[in-house]
Amino acid sequence: MKIIFFGSSDFAVPFLEALKDREEVILVATQPDRKKGRSQKIASTPVKGAAGRLGIETFQPDDVNCRSSIENLKRSGADLFIVVSFGQILSRELLDLPRIFSVNVHASLLPKYRGAAPINWAIANGEKETGVTVMKMNERMDEGGIILKQPVPIAVDDDAIELSKKLSQRGVEPLLKSIDLIKKDAANFLKQDDSLATYAPKLKKQDGLIDWQWGAEKICDRVRAFVPWPGCFTHWNKKILKIWRAAIVAGPASESPGPGIVLEAAKDGILVSTGKDILRIEELQLEGGRRMRAEEFIAGHKDVASGSVFLLRK
Repeated sequence: MKIIFFGSSDFAVPFLEALKDREEVILVATQPDRKKGRSQKIASTPVKGAAGRLGIETFQPDDVNCRSSIENLKRSGADLFIVVSFGQILSRELLDLPRIFSVNVHASLLPKYRGAAPINWAIANGEKETGVTVMKMNERMDEGGIILKQPVPIAVDDDAIELSKKLSQRGVEPLLKSIDLIKKDAANFLKQDDSLATYAPKLKKQDGLIDWQWGAEKICDRVRAFVPWPGCFTHWNKKILKIWRAAIVAGPASESPGPGIVLEAAKDGILVSTGKDILRIEELQLEGGRRMRAEEFIAGHKDVASGSVFLLRK
């Protein structure tokens, strides 16, 4: 089966590799090369790198829905479009180009967590399970008929990076099974129940700001959810303090001096009061500095001591 693969991020790479072994991937569409990181060096997408290793031609449109892009893709004669973490929304005209139809792999159990950041928001909201959904695409984002789902548990120590890896690995099998069903004309398309839909909007910098009135569990979930970006952060000494790793320490609220107060700075972590229980900060990074363990941070910042205050703002 002749396939055009649309993908950009690390999440999409295992799907492309698996398809290359099973099908005829005639083209890979991916996002243009862009400046990245502090150095602002031009970097290509992980999918472009994988396509190069696999010997597959790449196509990098600024706007995949522009006329020249549509004409280019039309000439390919593809049977299927497979879309996995591509980064652009495909128009109705584009979705109708392949001989059969277009298929999307989405990193949630639809209709839950439709949108751009399903992995992050599932962790941030304390979900215990998520998964991968393979669906027939329509012009409405993440609302197409479901072909197959694959549930995946969320471990207590999963952050967004680790969970993304799990989902991309576990999602390959349902995609390949879906293609087999399509070949046999045996795919059923389960209509999504819109009344059960939840949404996972694109992440914003402000999503990482900690409200110390939240409980320690919610803060821990958000620490795990928002790596590597936007990160979970607070303010201390008029600088941004990013928290990379944290844990919950049970503690009665009646003994708390108020949210955001440092209770103790010890080798195993900095204990901070919250709206419920205590947060132990185990790994952190002060604005302008590097990421480090709490013990190392305390050694260089003696003023992090009992009574210090972490604020919402500078």
